[in-house]
Amino acid sequence: MLKIDSYYLKQKQSLPLQAKIMFSERRIEEFYRHYNGKVYVSFSGGKDSTVLLDIIRKKYPNTKAMFLNTGLEYPEIIKFVKSVDNVVWVKPKMNFKEVLNHYGYPIVSKEVSQKLFEVINTKSDKLRNKRLYGDKNKSGKIPEKWKYLINSNFKISYKCCDALKKWPSRKFEKEYGLLPFIGTMVYDSALRKQKYLRKGCNIFDGKKKESLPLSIWLEKDIWEYIKLNNLKYSSIYDIGYKNTGCMFCMFGVHLEKPNKFQIMKKTHNKLYKYCISNLGIGKVLDKIGVKYG
Repeated sequence: MLKIDSYYLKQKQSLPLQAKIMFSERRIEEFYRHYNGKVYVSFSGGKDSTVLLDIIRKKYPNTKAMFLNTGLEYPEIIKFVKSVDNVVWVKPKMNFKEVLNHYGYPIVSKEVSQKLFEVINTKSDKLRNKRLYGDKNKSGKIPEKWKYLINSNFKISYKCCDALKKWPSRKFEKEYGLLPFIGTMVYDSALRKQKYLRKGCNIFDGKKKESLPLSIWLEKDIWEYIKLNNLKYSSIYDIGYKNTGCMFCMFGVHLEKPNKFQIMKKTHNKLYKYCISNLGIGKVLDKIGVKYG
């Protein structure tokens, strides 16, 4: 097996688009054949999964897609997904408001939220001390700048993605007997990069068997592919949004300029007012020092 390291990844990321397409097609064929076509595309309606679905269906046109209708999708995403054939819509058991009430708010990042959640809720002094002070290598602790959130007057949790995406996806896979193609790329996440360096694009072992054929792509490759193929995509990108994840998620919002809530106030004012006031997101953004007006 070819060893994957950061140098290898950089080489692959520097390839021209056509070479990346061929690379992805090989990964897709390998995974498809390994599981005898019992696969599906995890389709969010965003640009990345739209490109992935197009590549896969050019070779395997009957491949099913699955869309998670979490209630956190922009109206433009919903409209676009409705225009795509052979898509199974899946709805989680809980809605976002129920998740917030039961588990807590997703803030800063999944990693930071998990560490804060553990400190606040654990009965283990060992785990609490690790999250507060780190281990021998000073790893595993909450960054100093976010420790004040331990005393917040609202719940903090990393369980949102589990309840709205991971658990319903697993249920779908079990019911249909299918395994996923996922359109994530490593350039926008340190955790995704580390996962790729350990396991590559196709994961055949462990609890989660999946294929991530676009791992080495960059955002510019996605747009180049869309233009070259005259591919239809959601109009959400034409009104100021670069990313289209969950509308009200606060992971990474402190790094965005302008952030999604500032854009939402202009483009979807009713949804903006609902999330800021009714869902209590305004008080959370105030706590982490993020402007949203």
